[in-house]
Amino acid sequence: MKKSTPLKLSLLSLLVCGIANAGSFPPAPAFGELGAVVIDPYRLSPLTALIGLDSHTVSDVHVMVHGKGKDGVDINYDVSNTSVNTHDGIPVWGLYSDHANKVTVKFKKDGKSFSEDYTIITNAVSNPYIDSRNITALPQVKVTTVDQKFKDRLYLVNSNTYSADGANLNWATPKPIGAKFTDPAPAGGAMPFDMPPLTYVVDTKGEIRWWMNSENFYDGFDIDANKRGSLTGLNLTKQGTYTFVMGQSYGEFDLMGRMTKSRLPRGYIDASHEINQTDKGNYLIRAAKQNYKRADGSYVNTVRDHIIEVTPGGDVVDVWDLNKILDNTREDVLLALDAGAVCMNVDVNAQGKTVEVEQNAPFGDLVGVGAGRNWAHVNSVEYDASDDSIILSVRHQGVVKISRDKQIKWILSPNVGWGKLANKVLTPVDSKGRKLNCNGVRCEGTDFDWSFSQHDAKLSSKGTLTVYDNGGTRGYEQPALKSMKYSRFVEYKINEKKGTVEQVWEYGKERGFAWFSPITSNTEYRADRDTMFGFGGSVNIFKKEGTIGRISEIDYKTKQVKVEIDVINDKAHAPHYRALIVEPNSLFNF
Repeated sequence: MKKSTPLKLSLLSLLVCGIANAGSFPPAPAFGELGAVVIDPYRLSPLTALIGLDSHTVSDVHVMVHGKGKDGVDINYDVSNTSVNTHDGIPVWGLYSDHANKVTVKFKKDGKSFSEDYTIITNAVSNPYIDSRNITALPQVKVTTVDQKFKDRLYLVNSNTYSADGANLNWATPKPIGAKFTDPAPAGGAMPFDMPPLTYVVDTKGEIRWWMNSENFYDGFDIDANKRGSLTGLNLTKQGTYTFVMGQSYGEFDLMGRMTKSRLPRGYIDASHEINQTDKGNYLIRAAKQNYKRADGSYVNTVRDHIIEVTPGGDVVDVWDLNKILDNTREDVLLALDAGAVCMNVDVNAQGKTVEVEQNAPFGDLVGVGAGRNWAHVNSVEYDASDDSIILSVRHQGVVKISRDKQIKWILSPNVGWGKLANKVLTPVDSKGRKLNCNGVRCEGTDFDWSFSQHDAKLSSKGTLTVYDNGGTRGYEQPALKSMKYSRFVEYKINEKKGTVEQVWEYGKERGFAWFSPITSNTEYRADRDTMFGFGGSVNIFKKEGTIGRISEIDYKTKQVKVEIDVINDKAHAPHYRALIVEPNSLFNF
């Protein structure tokens, strides 16, 4: 037998291996003790980078992104082994746009401690959907007040803007029973609630430190409902991610840009405003029902009046149909709404005018009574683990708590027009439990006030309820002068057994019309620094100069302003939605 030539076999083996392992060439050169640096690894967050492991095992990771210049804000955070394994590298976020960023990373490898400095260069971010903007794609930021003890604060701003195309989608609701073949099908639902996302993190120097590239998942030019909607409902999870809803989808993303996105369960549409989680990790999604059968036998797509509980796997384990739980015929409270700003669709010419409710108006995202119209407008869902119930901010009705068995536990609202539900309305009391002199919408001899057209009813760590009281329909009327309106951060203490409510804290009334935010917005108590944090998402929304989103942190005891920062939307009349305080050590350290 003829012997094989070793050299030829080696060459053949190399060729075969080369073909089999095509594409497995080494990555970019490693830096220092670790691997290469990849900018924006998930193509969602251009101001992030990932330091590859290069097959090393590391632990005790700490990242510091140095602030720009002498007074810039440093961002410090720990990274758990789980996060390192998940990303196959060390996540770096908080970079400046179009800048050579200095980053220090400390870690242990093979029992030894290392500290390495990186220079990570980023490009300028882009924002393709906004026209007529300033020379930069970044939002304008005006820092008014920053207490030095709050210098390290970071705020995640969830805004939206208007596309040049506008909302060009709509549902076609099935025709009513008895309709002729030639009769047009009415429009239904809230699919036109569609705006390009504008989401970013700002520091106390007014610098943008994180940016979402919405082109990764949103397409305002394609006629595809699954790529459209309004990105809202951001809440921090225990896993360091943020929840979101957007039209026909929902999911989570982290600040590195890793996103999971799922379609709404069959039969449900138009998710917006809120997605929150139960203590079991299930999603509570504010959605609407498709092909909902009304009492008259006709079918409609409802508007912002269903809450569904969905497992991480996509199973719907519970449904709250507010058409069956609340009274969807309370017309008087709807007539008090300011027609200029009912939702994020703003009509400058209708500012200060009351809404007209037409019984025969088309079904869809219009204010009106009954299923198929915007009678409820739920904008927040809070889970109360103490009794497995939900607390809803129902903008057009009030704040309500509903049990698992769909029974109303209490209503925080003036006792006007509630009919058979009137006995569920809470009674205002003072700090000693004495009943206040309140009649309908008015309370005499007290600072107590109800919240009107409110947003974001949230349980605090103290067991109280905080609410952003927009105040657009205060007293269920429009005032003689528009400048008489004001908004508040307000905190209530509710005694469920006695059916009473006490107002324990408020701020904003003294700031007057200049602080007024008619729509969107949020507030929450922050125990870490004993402040009330809030965001007025629609200050100056009727002016052409651009809508202000006002970030504020107020000292709880003294009511001194510790932080106040304005973020300004370049497009006139385009509202911001919410802002959240970013906790760097909660994002990649779980």
